[in-house]
Amino acid sequence: MSDELLIEAAMAARANCYCPYSSFPVSAALLAESGKIYTGVNVENASYGLTICAERVAVGSAIAAGERKFEKLVVVVRGGGSPCGACRQVLNEFAPELPVLMVDELGRISSETTLAELLPRAFGPQSL
Repeated sequence: MSDELLIEAAMAARANCYCPYSSFPVSAALLAESGKIYTGVNVENASYGLTICAERVAVGSAIAAGERKFEKLVVVVRGGGSPCGACRQVLNEFAPELPVLMVDELGRISSETTLAELLPRAFGPQSL
């Protein structure tokens, strides 16, 4: 699957972000080993701590559909930012070496890395 298709999926999902408090939309597209793409958007809540990040929405949708193995993640953030620490930890549960593309709001790749580089010395199932 091409990076362009994943970026297009993440960009399309962006229209569904629910971010009335921060006005900071974040969307994601997660490619599963099956070839299916699962998208997610941030879902804010008036009780700020209950906000759900786009990456975790995508992971939850994929897991609910029976997926367990992932091949790539695209995150669309204004300025091309990276996943937060909580999202990195959740993704590490399933794909510690996951390639991650960070894309800005115009669809331009700002950075390409791996989850292992974003979360060095991660705590995971092997740590138990």
